[in-house]
Amino acid sequence: MYGATGIDRHSILGHDAAVALSVDGELVAAVEEERLNREKKTSDFPANSLRWCLNIADVRLDQVDAIAFPWSFSSDVVNAMIQDISGSGLPVEQKFDRLRRFGELYGGLVSKEALHADFKQRTGYDLPAEKLVPVPHHLAHLMCGYYLSGERDAAFMVSDGRAERLSSVMGEVRDGEVRLFEKSAISVNHSLALLFGEITRYLGFMPNNDEYKVMGLAAFAPPPSDNPLLRHVVELHEDGRYTLALANDPSGTRGYYPLLDRLFGGDERRREETEFRATVAAAAQQMVEVVTAHQLRALEADTDLTRMIYEGGLALNCVNNAKLLENSRFTDIHVSFGASDPGVAIGAAVYAGRLKGRSRPIPATPYLGPSYDDGQMLRALHEHADRVEWTELDEEAVAEQTAKLLSEKTVVGWFQGRAEYGPRALGNRSILANPGFADIKDIINIRVKHREPFRPFAPVVLESEAERVFEMGKKASSPYMTFVFPVRPEFHDVIPGAMHVDGTSRAQTVTAESNPKLAELLRNFTELTGVPCLVNTSFNVAGEPIVCSPTDALGCFLHTEIDCLVLGRFLVVKK
Repeated sequence: MYGATGIDRHSILGHDAAVALSVDGELVAAVEEERLNREKKTSDFPANSLRWCLNIADVRLDQVDAIAFPWSFSSDVVNAMIQDISGSGLPVEQKFDRLRRFGELYGGLVSKEALHADFKQRTGYDLPAEKLVPVPHHLAHLMCGYYLSGERDAAFMVSDGRAERLSSVMGEVRDGEVRLFEKSAISVNHSLALLFGEITRYLGFMPNNDEYKVMGLAAFAPPPSDNPLLRHVVELHEDGRYTLALANDPSGTRGYYPLLDRLFGGDERRREETEFRATVAAAAQQMVEVVTAHQLRALEADTDLTRMIYEGGLALNCVNNAKLLENSRFTDIHVSFGASDPGVAIGAAVYAGRLKGRSRPIPATPYLGPSYDDGQMLRALHEHADRVEWTELDEEAVAEQTAKLLSEKTVVGWFQGRAEYGPRALGNRSILANPGFADIKDIINIRVKHREPFRPFAPVVLESEAERVFEMGKKASSPYMTFVFPVRPEFHDVIPGAMHVDGTSRAQTVTAESNPKLAELLRNFTELTGVPCLVNTSFNVAGEPIVCSPTDALGCFLHTEIDCLVLGRFLVVKK
């Protein structure tokens, strides 16, 4: 057996601590630490995740052949970063301050010695030096997308907030060999994703968490005919490159506040107004679309491959993904369920396995987390017996009974099988509802999710029905909610609860092979109602991680106005 474990502990580098385990080239387990310690976007050492992954595979730490970490600060990288700081246009005092802070980061956290010491302290295991494999961050992103897309030749673009020195890279993978197009690389100082994060902060949301809110809000205003961000903030260059204003501003990212106020006529009061927020959001969304399309044109010119892999935090902008695909010559763009930073744990494990010649791509599944048997569910139910009552259903009756509940204006918590990996609920830890009711969005937003009323909900649909309901374009399927599609006009009045204000939906397609229980539920629901989709949103409330265990599910159920909970084959209602 060859085991490779990818551990992502971002700490001050970021967020989304997680562990993935690959055995003999097969990804067998992955879980984000937030699902187990219940701290949203946690950056703590993923001790719970590591313990669970090892237990599920029945292996000990000393049996694992490699521990991969999805950051690599080699001597060459460190020297280049020091030169970047020294050669910047910052005042001398600012240079010394950045060098000091980088020295503390390197010595205390990301050097190989620091990684080894931290791992030993947190696990008690003295990891042999040869087993610790630092993996460049963007390479970990790429390996995640490459593995999950079937390890086929493809061009690629990775774009996120930051890696070691860069924020975006492009290239191609042929016969398993990665080639970077270095002329198109974008420095961290000019990170489009970090700029989008600062606009997120400017609009009163949380960067590294709420960028999707800005994307959703953008649909409430027309894109500007003369975008001030494209005139004054972003400058496009040849080879797909671009630069940003204020990249080396000594005041830091907050320097964008006065600039954005000046460009949009903003102030503290106006930033609270929905109309102003939508105007800025529309400009920010258009900026992302223009800049990434500029990159894609350069990528198309440098490769003859027809498939593309797109990974990194910016690849979660599903509105942009659909436009990139339809306006390019690529026949398909693959955006995985691990496109954002949870995916680098998968990519690091895959990379470490490939170093040993162990690679066995299998059909991708996001259902890699914990599952619970009937006994564990019953124990959790009995612990809440003073507040809930339940009916035990036959397996074949679960879909039929749930479909009947969903035929009415009923909100159902749906808890089945192994937990999904990544930021999206993909049908195992979901809240489901009937999209035929136009006001179901308001009911879920206000009574259940406790979130902003402008937020849309995604539909889940059988893959065989998708083309009938949505204008799928080049996509035959969209299993991970990473693309947006126009709803066909004849279905606008059929699924109003799963359609955004602009007439689009972030659809998830399902097959009997990818998720048998959810597919069976969709078949029963469609036969009963004639409605071909269900609303599918994550089983949590705003600010909390998606539920993982039966206890988590019951806690969320009891503290919201979810009407029913289908916990495995137990139909649960409140007393």
